[in-house]
Amino acid sequence: MRTTLDLPDPLFRTLKARAALEGVPMKQVLRRLVEAGLAEATSPMPAAGRSPFPSISTGVHLKGPFSNAALSELLADEDLEARRL
Repeated sequence: MRTTLDLPDPLFRTLKARAALEGVPMKQVLRRLVEAGLAEATSPMPAAGRSPFPSISTGVHLKGPFSNAALSELLADEDLEARRL
């Protein structure tokens, strides 16, 4: 599909220079940059200041990734500890 873009002159010059340095057409550089930008925009981003993995009630910060079996074991251990109290 063809489309028309209105790019500011400085951005156009930067795009043109990058294409020249890479030895490829501007449309190839622009397509690659748009695809990368869209892929980045759709990937989940962790909230600022938050850990990607939650702490369980023991307050211990877990470093994952964990398998389902490992998580089940951690929860079972936590349940046993809670029963002892």
